[in-house]
Amino acid sequence: MAQRIDVKDLNIYYGSFLAVADVTMNIPARSVTAFIGPSGCGKSTFLRTLNRMHEVIPGARVEGSVSVEGVSLYSSDVDPVAVRRQIGMVFQRPNPFPTMSIAENVLAGVRLNNRRMSRSDAADLVEESLTGANLWNEVKDRLDKPGSSLSGGQQQRLCIARAIAVRPQILLMDEPCSALDPISTLAIEDLIQDLKDEYTIVIVTHNMQQAARVSEQTAFFNIEGTGKPGRLIEMDDTRVMFSSPSRKETEDYISGRFG
Repeated sequence: MAQRIDVKDLNIYYGSFLAVADVTMNIPARSVTAFIGPSGCGKSTFLRTLNRMHEVIPGARVEGSVSVEGVSLYSSDVDPVAVRRQIGMVFQRPNPFPTMSIAENVLAGVRLNNRRMSRSDAADLVEESLTGANLWNEVKDRLDKPGSSLSGGQQQRLCIARAIAVRPQILLMDEPCSALDPISTLAIEDLIQDLKDEYTIVIVTHNMQQAARVSEQTAFFNIEGTGKPGRLIEMDDTRVMFSSPSRKETEDYISGRFG
C-alpha cells in the first residue's frame, strides 16, 4: 500500500554546514511529486533524507521530522535499514551489479534482507518485478546474462525492478533519466505513470518538460548563493506551478531565465 510523507521544519546538515533549511511539505500517496530547481540547491540531498540515505555520509544529520503515515522515520526505535526497505531508491546512473545476472540483480535486495525463497518463488518474483518495470519481454530469454550487458535504458529499468522486488511503498528517483537517450527516457516516464497506481513516487529532475509530463505536484527549490542553504520556495499542483506560480523566482526558473 502506497503511503504519504509529511515533512516538518526539516534542516539538513553536513557537519556544521546547513545544506537545506526549513522544509515543510506533504507528499500525497499514489502520486508523482517532482522536485525542480538549479544545481546545488539541495534537491537530491533532501530526497536522500526521505529514506535515511543522507546519514550514511559521515557527519551528516537532520533536525525536524519526516513521517510516513504518521510514523516518524527518525525516531530512536526505528531501524534505518527497515526504512530503506520500505522506501526504495533509483539513482541518477543505472547501477546494476556487474558480476550478477539479470535475475540475480532483481533478487539482490530481497537476498540482502535475508529472505529465503524457493526457486519457483524466486522465478515468480523475477518475472513479476521485471514485468512491473516493463522489461520482462525484452530480457526473459537471457535472464542468466550479466545485468551490465543491457543498454542504459534497460539497466535503469532493471534497477527499478530491483527496487520494487522488495515491495516498498515509496520510490525515490534521483534524476533517473539524466544519463539516458530520449527513447529510453520516454520508456522510464511511461513506467512512472504505470507505477504511481501502486507507489508514492518522488522524482528529482532538471528537465522542466519531464516534471510537467510525469508529476501531479511540483516543488521548487532554490539557493541564494554559495554557502547558503537550499530552501523550498513553493509547492503546488504541477499545472498551477507551470501556468501561474505564486513566486516570481519560480516563474523565472520555469521560463528559463536562470538555472
